[in-house]
Amino acid sequence: MAEGLRSRGWTVHRIGDVFPDDGQDIPDQEWITYGLDRSWVPLTKDGRIMSRDLEIQPVLEREAVLFYLDNQQLLSVEMVERLDARREAIHRAVVRGGPAAYALRRDRIERTWP
Repeated sequence: MAEGLRSRGWTVHRIGDVFPDDGQDIPDQEWITYGLDRSWVPLTKDGRIMSRDLEIQPVLEREAVLFYLDNQQLLSVEMVERLDARREAIHRAVVRGGPAAYALRRDRIERTWP
């Protein structure tokens, strides 16, 4: 997915580029904090993250924005298409600021938290 987005002009920072073993042993709040401290916008496939206080806390504290795909079963090419099709809406949401979490739906982005 990262390479697909990069080929469309997106700047992508993969967790595996920073943390060993593709970040498998890194708690979500740690990689989220790491990215937010660098002004990166987190993208996850786990929409349940908003219900876990430790993981959403960095977004809340930094008044940041987080995005998640509402379907974890999408093929990588479908994820790239969905993200790229919503590029302008994503940019507007980032400019508006947060704290906020948005679901990337098939036909739109939708603010789902808080």
